[in-house]
Amino acid sequence: MRRVVLVLAEPLASALATELALHGVAEIAHVSPEHVATTIAAGREPDAATGEAVARASTIVLPARSDVLTPMIVAFADRRGIRLVPLGEDAAAARLAAAFGLAAPLSETLSTRELADAVLAARPGTVAEVVAAGPRTIAVWGAHGAPGRTTVAITLATELARGGRHVALVDADSHAPAIALSLGLPDEGPGFAVACRQAERGLLDEAELHRISLPLGGVDVDVLAGINRAARWPELSAARVRGALAACAGWAQHTVVDVAASLEQDEEIVSDIVDGPRRNAATLAAIAAADRVVAVLSADPVGVARFLRAYPDLRAVAGPTPVSVVVNRLRPGAVGMDARGQIRRTLARYADIDDVWFVPEDRRGADAAMLAARPVSEVAPRSTLVAAVRRIVGGDLVPAAAPAPSADSTRRVRRRSGRPSAARRRAPADV
Repeated sequence: MRRVVLVLAEPLASALATELALHGVAEIAHVSPEHVATTIAAGREPDAATGEAVARASTIVLPARSDVLTPMIVAFADRRGIRLVPLGEDAAAARLAAAFGLAAPLSETLSTRELADAVLAARPGTVAEVVAAGPRTIAVWGAHGAPGRTTVAITLATELARGGRHVALVDADSHAPAIALSLGLPDEGPGFAVACRQAERGLLDEAELHRISLPLGGVDVDVLAGINRAARWPELSAARVRGALAACAGWAQHTVVDVAASLEQDEEIVSDIVDGPRRNAATLAAIAAADRVVAVLSADPVGVARFLRAYPDLRAVAGPTPVSVVVNRLRPGAVGMDARGQIRRTLARYADIDDVWFVPEDRRGADAAMLAARPVSEVAPRSTLVAAVRRIVGGDLVPAAAPAPSADSTRRVRRRSGRPSAARRRAPADV
């Protein structure tokens, strides 16, 4: 049975409720936007009547405002399978809805009949399905010079997995794969190369992905290790990579792919084999298949210069795919005073990049993670690096992933018998 909750101001709420009743909706509740903004949307418990009405809803109609449509209310709806229908007029409302993976906001200027038809027209579904339609595949790229893209990719995967989401962490770097080494996982056995071969044969299903992946442990992250020798790069052809990532998209809620720096596409100039293997096929295919690209640069003059020279090539490969720029290892010593301002102005001037995320240098936390062969978020949960990546996940990628899981949900993370965790070492809880 349809249960609709209207988080709208009067007189629109009453008019729409009347129209929905004429459409056969038997259960309709009205809650003021102000009450929701100060309770559920702010992460607080509402009163008993409101909590019961909202929790039993199948659809919630609410304004696309930053105080009402928040990560907390999206997570609340996600956990209960409630569909969210945003209303709004301006570009800010559209951007806010898109950030959560929701449909474009309905216009409040529509007639109540048109609004009721639009609210009831869409197929009932969970917010998890709507959110999953957003950046399911996220490619993490960075220019030459080790800007820290592997660390960012690992931290992104663990933060996306907060709240019980299943995340696949894929090492598609055909030049210098490092995820397995960084996490203390074996890279001699099955991994992404096997996934690519199985995808080509049409044998890569969920059971096979479970078999060839390595559980990270502690969070619901499964790792597809990269090739253990750079000479194996021909195994990662473009068609194979596309097939493997498509299978991962149906297996995990989010797939984070670490790719190499090289974006050259001119192998045909020096090769007489038209359909021969391409050295950078894995990187190019992963970026082209991604729903979002996270571009990482190091916060120093050389890192910024290398990024600016490679960024046009990245945009050419990514096409219309959104690119989130992350300035990693931010510290004042490398660029002088006002490091954020200087880098922000440089990126805006030479690459027309206005939206930038900053991740501060945390050498202590990064070193502890490397020594323990575990994610930074595990060995140093209060690290400034982890907090910055968490803000990126909550503000630019999947806002509903921000809430942390409870201790009980952490203990319920999927375990697979017969496959011991490859990394048993543990560092202190905080550094």
